[in-house]
Amino acid sequence: MTNLSLPPLFTSLASTQERPFDMACRLAGEGCDAGLVVYALRPDVLRAAIVFAPEVPLKEAVIMLPICGVGFQNALGALAPPEVGVHLEWNGNIRVNGAVAGRVMLGAAPTSPDSVPDWLVIGLELSLWPDDENTGLTPDVTALFAEGCADVEAPALLEAWTRHSLVWINRWLEDGPRPIHTEWSGLAHGLKEPVTHGGISGTFTGVDENFGMILQSDDGTAIIPLTDILTEAS
Repeated sequence: MTNLSLPPLFTSLASTQERPFDMACRLAGEGCDAGLVVYALRPDVLRAAIVFAPEVPLKEAVIMLPICGVGFQNALGALAPPEVGVHLEWNGNIRVNGAVAGRVMLGAAPTSPDSVPDWLVIGLELSLWPDDENTGLTPDVTALFAEGCADVEAPALLEAWTRHSLVWINRWLEDGPRPIHTEWSGLAHGLKEPVTHGGISGTFTGVDENFGMILQSDDGTAIIPLTDILTEAS
């Protein structure tokens, strides 16, 4: 078991059986305290999840996904070599030097966009080590080791993710969504490119105030709410 150094009001719990995201959702549904960080550290993959207790409707609370995405980018940016580039997809995918290395996930209940959820969970899954000695990776899929990050230790990255995410949560609470919009947009992957989501196609021109994806096409403008990418625990 790893002793993590987390900010005040955060607690940690190692998972040896369940996927941390699933375990965090289950414990949240059972009424655990907000600030619980569930994690599993393996040589090849880092999995973790943070439990939140939102006080705003789900359509606004989903901003925790881009906040924790930016928190991860800041965390890895502080630990990895300076030439390593980290970018974020709207759907939660994390790209390292252009290829997908992991993702952040969003779970909540209830799932009505206009209701204040009883709980919200942000999960993190990150590939640390290639599947085999030949990497087993494609040009669009990677792992931290393959991108020159072999010296980045998973516990330190998990601690840094929690700290940097908390910084952005506090900034959101103090200054509203504008700073996180600005920061996330500078890290976004796929802006100004064609996208198809849920059968709707268009050019990804940006996000609205609740981080809905704005798609522009000849047929007009469509907005895909971030609540569309809620992940159910398995």
